[in-house]
Amino acid sequence: MHAALTGGEARPLVSVVVPVYNEEEVLPDLRERLHSALGDLEGGYEVVCVDDGSRDRSAAMIEEWARDDDGVVLVQLSRNFGMEVAMSAGLDYTRGEHVVLMHADLQDPPELIPDMLAAAAEQQADVVFARRIGRDESAVKRVLATGFYAIMRRLARVPYQGQAGDFRLMSRRVVDTVRAMPERRRFLRGLVAWAGFKQVPIEYRRAGRTGGGGASYPALFRLAAEAMTSFSDVPLSLATYIGALAATVSGLVGVTLLVLTSVGAITASISLWILVAVLFSSGVQLMSIGVLGRYLAHVHDQVVGRPLYLVARVVGAGQDDAPGRPGR
Repeated sequence: MHAALTGGEARPLVSVVVPVYNEEEVLPDLRERLHSALGDLEGGYEVVCVDDGSRDRSAAMIEEWARDDDGVVLVQLSRNFGMEVAMSAGLDYTRGEHVVLMHADLQDPPELIPDMLAAAAEQQADVVFARRIGRDESAVKRVLATGFYAIMRRLARVPYQGQAGDFRLMSRRVVDTVRAMPERRRFLRGLVAWAGFKQVPIEYRRAGRTGGGGASYPALFRLAAEAMTSFSDVPLSLATYIGALAATVSGLVGVTLLVLTSVGAITASISLWILVAVLFSSGVQLMSIGVLGRYLAHVHDQVVGRPLYLVARVVGAGQDDAPGRPGR
């Protein structure tokens, strides 16, 4: 783990962690809106932008921003590690009393951060999570998101927070708790919910993307699978239930074929019997192996023990052009 502070430097009131991947279109607006929302904040703020292997000018633009503003830090990863890891890397470089996670695409409004700080102070809360009450997104994405949160509500072994994404404010003790968690395959919003302490919602309507491509549907499905297998063992039980159901159905089909053959209603060849048996048993086995494989992948990552991420360099916060190093 990296030290949260260097020397005797005072903590800013809030650190904003922004994972960045090919976001050059939105970075100027992000910079302007963050400064407008937080520029007059008593206690100060910092922005930790984690470049997750961007192929456009994102890293260069953030570096220029960091050179112009002492409160901005560029953490450039050695390659693309994924958004969850990028956000985890950002947490390791924050110094603030509170930390806000937000995406660079401005679907999460920076203007809400002062309200989150106020809610945390008024309600003595360690976490203020932004819960979506509407989305300016495609119908397909809204349906998929609603379905995902409904499934997580029933399956996950963590407190349900409604349609809350990564956009949230956390106290320093929650940040340190999450940083200490050893998971290699990370689903940060689940880890924060699991940590407990007092967590309160603040509602907002999520805007559409102002630029960039966003996560692909395959990436979103992978994230959903990681979330369900990280915080629930229900899929393992589900495989057992479906296997039992398939065995029962195959048995009933076999008995039905036997009765119909006995009364002469049909003529069932041995090939038909074999086909029925193979289809049911193969389907059950493949599904069960797939579920087990997902959990074993988590175990494999933990056992291998590679660093969660690698840093190519850090610019800002007195660490200009720091050499690459492993993160955790």
